[in-house]
Amino acid sequence: MNQIVKHSLLTGLAILPISTFCESTEKPQNPNIILIFMDDLGYGDLSCYGATQYKTPNLDKMASQGVRFTSFLSAQAVCSASRAGIMTGCYPNRIGISGALMPDAKIGLNPSEETIAEILKKSNYKTAAIGKWHLGYQREFLPLQQGFDEYLGLPYSNDMWPVDYDGKPATENSNKARYPALPLIDGNEKIREIKTLDDQSELTTLYTERAVRFIGSNKKNPFFLYLAHSMPHVPLAVSAKFKGKSQQGMYGDVMMEIDWSVGEIMKALEQNGLEKNTLVIFTSDNGPWLNFGNHAGSTGGLREGKGTSFEGGQRVPCLMKWPGHIQEGTICNKLASTIDILPTLAAITYSPLPEKKIDGVNILPLLLGDENANPRESFLYYYRKNSLEAIRKGDWKLVFAHPGRTYIGYKPGFDGFPGGTNENYPHEEGLYDLRRDPGERYDVKEYYPEVVAELKKLSDEAREDLGDDIQKIEGKNRREPGKVL
Repeated sequence: MNQIVKHSLLTGLAILPISTFCESTEKPQNPNIILIFMDDLGYGDLSCYGATQYKTPNLDKMASQGVRFTSFLSAQAVCSASRAGIMTGCYPNRIGISGALMPDAKIGLNPSEETIAEILKKSNYKTAAIGKWHLGYQREFLPLQQGFDEYLGLPYSNDMWPVDYDGKPATENSNKARYPALPLIDGNEKIREIKTLDDQSELTTLYTERAVRFIGSNKKNPFFLYLAHSMPHVPLAVSAKFKGKSQQGMYGDVMMEIDWSVGEIMKALEQNGLEKNTLVIFTSDNGPWLNFGNHAGSTGGLREGKGTSFEGGQRVPCLMKWPGHIQEGTICNKLASTIDILPTLAAITYSPLPEKKIDGVNILPLLLGDENANPRESFLYYYRKNSLEAIRKGDWKLVFAHPGRTYIGYKPGFDGFPGGTNENYPHEEGLYDLRRDPGERYDVKEYYPEVVAELKKLSDEAREDLGDDIQKIEGKNRREPGKVL
């Protein structure tokens, strides 16, 4: 047995209730796994994380019945990269994925990389991907070629379509005119085009209904469901059943519908007798796209947002519920990331880890309530093609001098139209104590030179491994993405 898996399982057995394992000496039944992945959902966008003017009762209930993470980071603060990270357990730059892939991109997630779905298939799981994919539009990169048995959704972001911000067809002089019609794909084939905001308003319900059907049709075998909502990425759209229901306008309405979707998933588990043997994970790909103003979410006071290596860009909500294993109502303040989900699921399901090097660590001890466990000690904040912009160890975060996005000082947009940003603002080097200063406002590097030295030593090791475009270092252990001719 893989030694990492063996160690984690022994740790888990020591923590789980005795009754769980006294009845049988056989391997426990593998749980069903549901991973709900949001798009541009901010750290402050759920009631249980401080959201106001709308309620998320189903997600709040999930938090009360499981664990709520307070220091959970996305793999990178942008669409395709973050999805590559969660699917493979790797820093996205290790596997050649950066930014947000355009519809005409000639690359995608390399089929030689092993996804969560491919890992779980080895343990006889049925697998489905529903919603946004964004890891390559060409057939060889789509979910059915990456370990999934079925797929329904959009191949990339819902704003990559020939429609302007006002919801009208793009004119010739619009930058939206270059996009093809937005395809809805079932399996490997386009089944319709999403042409209007009314069409987009169907997506959350469409995805949810397909997910509920998948649960019902696979109740007799273990399954992995990856439900990646297109919302609340702009353009926002909501069904009639939630339109105008919140006190926060369209964004609040969308959040209420997302919460409804989670409730439908939980109801389906209960109706099929699967609730007690299902691990449900809810998190986001990155922070909010702040320049969209009232159509963007909240960082909950964290600095900056999507597209930055500050906490507002990468710290996201994360809830996990697994009855009988995760103690109800717990809060985990330990550092963890979306790249840790794959090795954790491998440990839980007795599945082998990928053959190629990954960067995620097994956080099962955190799920099981081991207060002494600290599986992830550090994290690398890479952005753009391959720029190391910050590094964290424990509560210390060192931000390197780098050109990057800022929203500060720019008037946000309104009702679906974007406001301004500076994409090449010269951020200065700074050391931040995230325990006292999660908003990264106060640089304390002059008081803690030994911490700066330690973090710079770790960063030198990271650059040797993964490279750094700012310092023109290639990195020894990066892999190529999949490519089409």
